[in-house]
Amino acid sequence: MASSSETATRRVTETEVIANRKLIRPSLSELREQMARTPAPPVNSPAAASAPAPVRSPKKPVPPEQTNAESFYYVKQMQSKTPMVLILKDGERVTGIIEWYDRHCLKIHRNGEPNLLIYKSHIKYLYKQEDER
Repeated sequence: MASSSETATRRVTETEVIANRKLIRPSLSELREQMARTPAPPVNSPAAASAPAPVRSPKKPVPPEQTNAESFYYVKQMQSKTPMVLILKDGERVTGIIEWYDRHCLKIHRNGEPNLLIYKSHIKYLYKQEDER
């Protein structure tokens, strides 16, 4: 039977072994060097026919999915309290100031009339009231 001092010593060495482990991951440059070193099979060989086509990087980067242009526009109109005209999909015209917005709707403050919460999906287009002729 092992003594308690031997058990304690064995546990310390086990934890030291576990603590000293490192994750070894090759860098991207090493992988590129390895790919450059391997010769490409001749064009007419059977290995060339089964080899996958090389992946080419796109010339232009993919544009970001979210540009925040809509948020920038709404914040600018809210800060300046610009009177806006909203034309809804059913043809109704709503005039007021954008009080706040979120992902799905706008709250429109109207003078002398009740405020409205309008879903963005129901808005056909909107513009500044000063742009009317």
